[in-house]
Amino acid sequence: MTELLIDADYIVYKACASAEYDIDWGDDVIMVGSRFSEAYNSAIRDLDRIKSEFFDPDIILFFSDSTNFRKRVDPDYKGHRNRKKPCGYRRVIHKLHEEYKVIRMPELEADDALGIYATSNDDCVIVSPDKDMRQIPGRLYNMDEMFTITPSAGWEWFLIQTLAGDSTDGYSGAPGFGIKTSQKFFTEYGYTWNSVVKAFKQKGLTEEDALRNARLAKILTADDYDNGPILWTPTNANIGVDSRTTIQDEEDGGSSDQVSEGETYSFIS
Repeated sequence: MTELLIDADYIVYKACASAEYDIDWGDDVIMVGSRFSEAYNSAIRDLDRIKSEFFDPDIILFFSDSTNFRKRVDPDYKGHRNRKKPCGYRRVIHKLHEEYKVIRMPELEADDALGIYATSNDDCVIVSPDKDMRQIPGRLYNMDEMFTITPSAGWEWFLIQTLAGDSTDGYSGAPGFGIKTSQKFFTEYGYTWNSVVKAFKQKGLTEEDALRNARLAKILTADDYDNGPILWTPTNANIGVDSRTTIQDEEDGGSSDQVSEGETYSFIS
């Protein structure tokens, strides 16, 4: 049976934001309220709509942890996202726990948990509008269309995101490089790590700058997780083969703490 691996962060945020309303008390006081039933029912409608696109699938909801290992790579990662979650967000998630299987992994974003699960199991479809998921080989439903991502296409998209950066996640690429410019550059020089470094150095940056971007951009797969996230490291730059190194605490040299709020499920055999 097909498993739908759903980016539920997106669905719940959208549902709760749509259910908010303002209460203007005057005298410079405005409060924000929310109708829980409206938010919850909106989330359920979205999940039912997704489910209806497939034949009797199983559904697993994926949520981000409250901590994020990428903050250890760059403390400013997503630092521009200062707005709190919409009213009712945690209550809707708690209610969904009662109705669905939910996966949240310590220190990981939902994207990473999706990538790890999808590359550990067969007959899965990732359901997410997030362009980052184009890195993960397999089937991707972006809420409108179904795509099949090949390993080579996933590798190329990872390199493109490394070079171009991602303003929505708060990190920039090499100056002057966007998605289309990066694609044109790789078409000329090849989709390799050497090409990424070449582009960064052309702009007066270093390979360390490129590596930081790569570690922020990389969506984890099963090979990138061993009781904690593993930082991406290039080994054979010419042919694009990558290996990994376990994330370390720079102060004590030990493994990162795996502490999470909420329920966590293990699924790697």
